[in-house]
This record gives sequence, structure tokens and C-alpha cells, in this order.
Amino acid sequence: MTIHPKTQGQRTAPVAKVAGEDVVCDASGALFLARDGVLVVSDLHFEKASSYARRGSFLPPYETGETLRRLERVVGAYRPAAVVSLGDSFHDDGGAARMPEVYRERLLNLMSGRDWFWVTGNHDPSPPAGLPGESVRELALGNLVFRHVPEGGEGEIAGHLHPGARIVQRGRSVRRACFATDGLRMVMPAFGSLTGTLNVLDRAFAGLFRREHLVAYVLGSREVYPIAGSLLRG
Repeated sequence: MTIHPKTQGQRTAPVAKVAGEDVVCDASGALFLARDGVLVVSDLHFEKASSYARRGSFLPPYETGETLRRLERVVGAYRPAAVVSLGDSFHDDGGAARMPEVYRERLLNLMSGRDWFWVTGNHDPSPPAGLPGESVRELALGNLVFRHVPEGGEGEIAGHLHPGARIVQRGRSVRRACFATDGLRMVMPAFGSLTGTLNVLDRAFAGLFRREHLVAYVLGSREVYPIAGSLLRG
């Protein structure tokens, strides 16, 4: 493991290799490609609470503001030239139109002065209404291809599955969101504040990774911990 020289506060971010490309795994759940100045986030699920409210299920309506706060922090730390939002940026196709103006202004401030790519997701297959940026199904950069739903191709970086890792040590079980990779491809954690995790050993991940090479880059509160796949538990 190597350590990226940029730190946020006292935390350091490990560098993983995917298809020969260096990618920085940040504790926020964002991925940074230092050579190209590209920051990648996945599964923001903006306006999830308002989407549920429309169906009569009421959740605390703070997730969009909290997710924006996290995004502002990581964009401020890395100052990327471009941001890739890797699908399910909004919880449904109407989410961008429902976003309160105060949050929309904060998002527009983040987007100002940099390229922004909205990768379409299963929750938001249409471009976000009234927002700038380019809407794409997938995006290629060097040896990497960014898409929302993993298809298993070499160099693929995807989201959608919200991977989490479970570790048992000294009789204690810990489960946290993680980046999951075997060196050929990666599935990113969900960045949104109101999102869950799916165990990376779940059958939904079957066939995506070479198990003997699987590493989970587990998100701690301030650091990221690379854990070998052999140490993970279902």
C-alpha cells in the first residue's frame, strides 16, 4: 500500500491500483485520480427523503444538506478539475426539480469552474432537470471506464451495489462501507448520507471479483483501511 501525499486534516488516503491506474480511496467515499484531477462520487441519492415522502413514508429531511456538506468538504480538499457523479445522483428522475433552492445554489457553486459529468443510474436515467453538466451513460478515461451498474469489464469503476465489509475480530463484528476491488475493477461505496450497504460477499457481487485478489478499502471515520478478502465475513 502506498499513501497519497495529500491529507485532509490528519487523515491519509491509500492508493489502489485498478487496471494499472492509481486511484486514491478517500475516507469520505470519494475516489480521486490525481494524474487527471478527477474526483468520482457514487450514489449521492439527493432528495431521497422527499421521494419517500411523496409515497407517504416520512424520513428526516436532512440528507440532501448533509450529502452536500460532505461533497463540499471533499471537493474543497482535492480541488478537482472535473467531477464524475457515478449514477443515482438523485433518488428519482424528479429529484433535481424538487431540490430546494438553497441546496441547488450550493450545488451550482460546487459545479462552477469545473467539468461535471452525470452518469445515468437506475434511479435517475434522465439528465437532472435545470442543472448544468454533461449527462452520459458511461465515461472512459485512460484504462478506466466509469458506469453505474457493474458489468464486470476490466478497468470498470462502478457504483449501484453500495458495498460494505464485515470484519470479526476478538468476538466483535464491525461492518462499514468500502471500496471493493480485485485490481482489475472496482465497485465504489455510496456517498449519500441516507444510504445503506450490501455485504461485498453477497451473491449480488458474484463473478465481479477474483476472490483471491479481493481487497476491501474500508471507510473509517478519518482513515481508510485495506482489508484482504480472506478476512471478510458474510
